Amino acid sequence: MIDDIFSKESDYWGIFKNTKDIYMSDGSISTLLDFERVLDELDLYAFQNWSLGELVEGPTLNRYSTGCIFMWPHNLMPDPRGGKRLLPFGCTVAYKKSTIKTPIEIKTEDDFITGTKYPKMTKKNIWLVEIVIPKELMQDISSGSVEIEGSVIDLEDLDLAYAEDIEQDASFDTMDDDFADELDSQDTDYAEEEGL
Repeated sequence: MIDDIFSKESDYWGIFKNTKDIYMSDGSISTLLDFERVLDELDLYAFQNWSLGELVEGPTLNRYSTGCIFMWPHNLMPDPRGGKRLLPFGCTVAYKKSTIKTPIEIKTEDDFITGTKYPKMTKKNIWLVEIVIPKELMQDISSGSVEIEGSVIDLEDLDLAYAEDIEQDASFDTMDDDFADELDSQDTDYAEEEGL
């Protein structure tokens, strides 16, 4: 998949089409949010330049995985240690140097292709990085389950336990208030009996 991208000039405009298609599809947005959640949870953005990538293709859904291709300017290559961070979780990461033809900034009439209203194109060196994440990993992180020291803990259950604990604390506070009122009344009764 990474070898085919930008093989034609028109692929530059395909980035915009891909972005438009994503915004027109709730399923694609949801998949991308899950994809990004995995990258965030695995601390990929802690490595230099990873947060600067631009989505150029994807999400591409397969039976057991989801893939996306991101682009960086050549002088802002993402730190390869970030890609290595994903490997133990079953992800695959592929890097490729490439070029992309982009329109130049229009300043004069000479900046247009002769006889058209299209701008001239210039080549820029880029890095392409393809990341493929197993769907199982996306579902685990999306559903909120975490593996801690070999045992799987469902974060929803953990949140419910905290909520129940808070409710119990509230009921104990009510009981404490009732108990305090009872003690105050006993102290008042004792003080009256003693003539204080």
